[in-house]
Amino acid sequence: MDYISTTSLANELDKKPADLFDKLKTLGWIERKNDKWILTELGKQKGGQMRANPKFGEFIVWPENISLDSEQHPTNKPKFLNATAIGKHFNISSQRLNLILSELGWIEKAFVGQDVNGWAVTKLGKSIGGKQFEHETSGGSYVLWPDLILQNKSLKEVFSDNQIVKEPPAATTNQQQLPNQQPSDDYREKYEAKHRTLDGHYVRSRAEVIIDNLLYQYGLVHAYERKIIIGDEEVLSDFYLPAGKVYIEFWGMEGDAKYAERKKKKIEFYKKNEIPLIELNDNDILSLDDHLPRKLKNYGIKVY
Repeated sequence: MDYISTTSLANELDKKPADLFDKLKTLGWIERKNDKWILTELGKQKGGQMRANPKFGEFIVWPENISLDSEQHPTNKPKFLNATAIGKHFNISSQRLNLILSELGWIEKAFVGQDVNGWAVTKLGKSIGGKQFEHETSGGSYVLWPDLILQNKSLKEVFSDNQIVKEPPAATTNQQQLPNQQPSDDYREKYEAKHRTLDGHYVRSRAEVIIDNLLYQYGLVHAYERKIIIGDEEVLSDFYLPAGKVYIEFWGMEGDAKYAERKKKKIEFYKKNEIPLIELNDNDILSLDDHLPRKLKNYGIKVY
């Protein structure tokens, strides 16, 4: 079982630390002695423990899923899980799990000066319930997630065996998939991914070949037709770059009214969810090696 400090528990409950200490005192779980908070016998029965730190001295920790109101009225408050517990569920290490959450854009590396100091929750991560805390001893940051994350569609797809063998979805440069819109079989047949790139991707247009090849020549790891799932909305991006957590869309068929409407709705999806996006058009493709590096630089990606 994982434990968190009283201060971290206050953050999780959206309370001020002083208010939580007062509540715990009222409940009879802690008491003040010699200007220090200590556990009562009742507090120990509720799972509280005393911990010692060479720098900060003694402090109280609690089970991370403790409920202060359980005796008065049971609640449906979700249990929060750390990366170890989630990784165990999917049979991977916590380190690997955090890399996956980072790739999904839910967390990012936290820094103190130039040093990595754990993981920080992103705005997208907060939208699915992630909460950031600090270790009392090391000061490093970490993120806890509601247990509903185990049923999250985006995360489950990462571990789906079908993800490896299924036919690629049919989002293309000529016609983009909208939120909640599934492409038809006829559409897949019409816009087959038959153009092979230098790194072995099969894409759906010559413009995408140019983009993919240039990303490969820049030495940038990238995914093609990566699905973005937020709530009940799904979108297929043209390209995704883990470095910078940025998506790339190439807009073709600019003179088509229906396509323009699809493009508008897709851009609204990116903006609404504050998802980093690089947009390319036919004029960019004509001199892509001039335009793309400048756009990438805006997201901290340098290719020259």
